[in-house]
Amino acid sequence: MASLLFARPQFIICGLIIQSLLMKSTETLSCSEPTTDGLLTALKENIFGKTEIRPVINLKSPTNINVTFTLYGILDVDEKAQKLNTFLWVNLVWNIEGLSWDPVECGTDRISIPRKQLWRPDIVINEFIDENKVPDTYYLYIEYAGRVMDDFPFHVISSCNLDIYTFPFDIQNCTFTFNSYQHTVLDVHLSFAEPVEEAFKNSLNVMATKGEWELVDMLAEKPMIPPQEMNTSRDTLTYYIVLRRRATLYVVNLLIPSCLLITVDLFSFLLPPQNVDRSAFKMTLILGYTVFLLLMNDLLPVTGNSLPLINAFFSLCLALMVASLLETILIINIQCGSTHYGPLPQWVKTLFLNYVAKLVHLSKKPNEQYCDSEAISLVPIEHRTDIKHCDPAVENTQSDAAFKTPALLELRKISHELLSIRQQVHKHLPADESADEWMHLGQVIDRLLFCLYIAFLSISFITIVAFWLYWYKKNASLI
Repeated sequence: MASLLFARPQFIICGLIIQSLLMKSTETLSCSEPTTDGLLTALKENIFGKTEIRPVINLKSPTNINVTFTLYGILDVDEKAQKLNTFLWVNLVWNIEGLSWDPVECGTDRISIPRKQLWRPDIVINEFIDENKVPDTYYLYIEYAGRVMDDFPFHVISSCNLDIYTFPFDIQNCTFTFNSYQHTVLDVHLSFAEPVEEAFKNSLNVMATKGEWELVDMLAEKPMIPPQEMNTSRDTLTYYIVLRRRATLYVVNLLIPSCLLITVDLFSFLLPPQNVDRSAFKMTLILGYTVFLLLMNDLLPVTGNSLPLINAFFSLCLALMVASLLETILIINIQCGSTHYGPLPQWVKTLFLNYVAKLVHLSKKPNEQYCDSEAISLVPIEHRTDIKHCDPAVENTQSDAAFKTPALLELRKISHELLSIRQQVHKHLPADESADEWMHLGQVIDRLLFCLYIAFLSISFITIVAFWLYWYKKNASLI
């Protein structure tokens, strides 16, 4: 019992000492005069130079850091290196526990002091991958209640997963993750200094760059940390920067010229291949389009993770032009080389000259059979065995032998000579008919391939536009 009475005064004395220390740590600064010098002297005696430890009374108490930033400019987006180049103005706010002064006694409610005199949080952006090349700023503000406000510029060159599949109508979503580099969540807590909507509005108001990219939205979240990871995890704030490419330049310089050239190639099918050198025209068109792609190659993004859909569009246009040139070569070969070919096979006649010709509206009108009844009537009966009569009345005229005059006999001789000439012409007639059939076959195939060209071109363009719209709406829905 006596030992307890003896230990009690010691316990009371220790409690009084700790209480006095706590009271001393939270007392208001006393300024010798209401001037800046008086306040600086008081600050030097109490907080200046204490940059090694966090400004808290109890080291188990975390320091609360309020974070916000303003996006001043989107300087560059490098698709090949997957980098986003931006300029930020970062604002950090925290409290120094136990610091306060009377604004009346010290003459001001806040003061700017050099950064190196105070402890500052080691807040970094995780995606930062290059040197921060901005002018140094040396001062921050302290308010009379111990609130510290630190604003500083930040040239952020950050990594960003850029998806250029829908170029030039792409929307990119990049992240800025703020966290302490060394302190865990037990030592440093991060929170939003203002709603992300305010940060977005401020960024739009002050943004000076009006380049290829525009800021369309900003989102933010604070990931939850499981209790078992408190000793190792950092408290983080994640901002999502949603950017959209201004596509007008690429539509005017890339898409519209390509559509015009493919339209010219389409209408070149209307040129008659037997009268106009259609192949030379198409080769000139392909050469011009190739030069166009080489000149505009610098406008296209280059990346290793995906191929832009516009590249498939250009390849399709070039492939269609080459296919139309090959089609022209085939048709010219059929029509100009028909004199060296044999008769058209019967299955080709049936398939192409009958069915396909009707399908493409190129059916050939049958030649009207010419029958000269007067000439046939003048041919002797013994020479009429291979002649098809057109009128039954001719037989009655031929059987009439009552009209045998010298003039009629002379006409019969002339008819005999004409019949001989006609027989000689009939020997060459099958070759001429074969050439006409080959020419007709070339016209039918040309019309058929022209229809297929239009159908494939329409389906391909509709598919590509549908893909563009689908991915654009999908990316826009993530905003």
